[in-house]
Amino acid sequence: MKYEFEKRLFRLAETGFLIGLIALVDVSCVTAENSITAIPLWIDGAPGSAARMSEPEKADVGPGKCNVTNVHHPSITPYLPTSAKATGTAIIIAPGGGHRMLCLGHEGDSLAQWFADHGIAGFVLKYRLARETGTTYTVDEHAMADTRRAIRMVRTQANQWNVQSDRIGILGFSAGGELAALASMKSDSGSAQAPDLIERASSRPDFQVLIYPGSSQRFSVESGMPPAFIALGANDRPDISLGMAQLYLKYQAAKVPAELHIYSNAGHGFGYRPNTRSAAGAWPKRLVEWLADSNLMTEPKS
Repeated sequence: MKYEFEKRLFRLAETGFLIGLIALVDVSCVTAENSITAIPLWIDGAPGSAARMSEPEKADVGPGKCNVTNVHHPSITPYLPTSAKATGTAIIIAPGGGHRMLCLGHEGDSLAQWFADHGIAGFVLKYRLARETGTTYTVDEHAMADTRRAIRMVRTQANQWNVQSDRIGILGFSAGGELAALASMKSDSGSAQAPDLIERASSRPDFQVLIYPGSSQRFSVESGMPPAFIALGANDRPDISLGMAQLYLKYQAAKVPAELHIYSNAGHGFGYRPNTRSAAGAWPKRLVEWLADSNLMTEPKS
């Protein structure tokens, strides 16, 4: 069943409830007892994908993994903290997977739940894949459209999700880190006269979190960019292990606030795994500390 999304937003603004907005998707990487449904970024289909929006997603699910492909109806899945714990901060999570798949297991749902448990609203982004076999999508046109739309949607719905509209960040792993960096490099303030309410909101993230991001050679830095938190392994490939260290120096030169963590015993893809005891596995705790130090969130309530 479809709904006219703009009318729904007006109704949501009046009622404060999300009932009716959420649409079921074909694949979930969370357990049945904790299942959370996804919200399509475009209720009637993404530009360039409307004809395929009803195609089911595919998932390769196993212990500790859930790799999703065939994404034609991009969405965000919200993990919201209780009102008692909410800090007003939101993070949109773009999983990695080389633009061939979305690694939702260790780079998506489990991290979003951890954020919610620590007072941060987490939103897992399913974006269109530019390097999947047979794809017609591109990073710059389709995956980036999905990323910017997700930022606009969370900002539009900030009041309903108990989020401050100036505390919305974008986090990406590997290929998703490329999207997060590109979103921070180029954004717009929205179109005030757009009939689609979401398109009236700014696509600028208030902060960026780059976790072993790919394609670092594409990244540029200029003053006024959103502050950055960067984490990676020293044993990653050179464009990440050296490239991100060089990028950090560019942030410093441009006076863009940035924090860099390089873990000496880590490589690529450490993601977030519950109960890990490695130094690299504790990076979400360092992120929360950085957010608090940067006045991007209030201290989580105990």
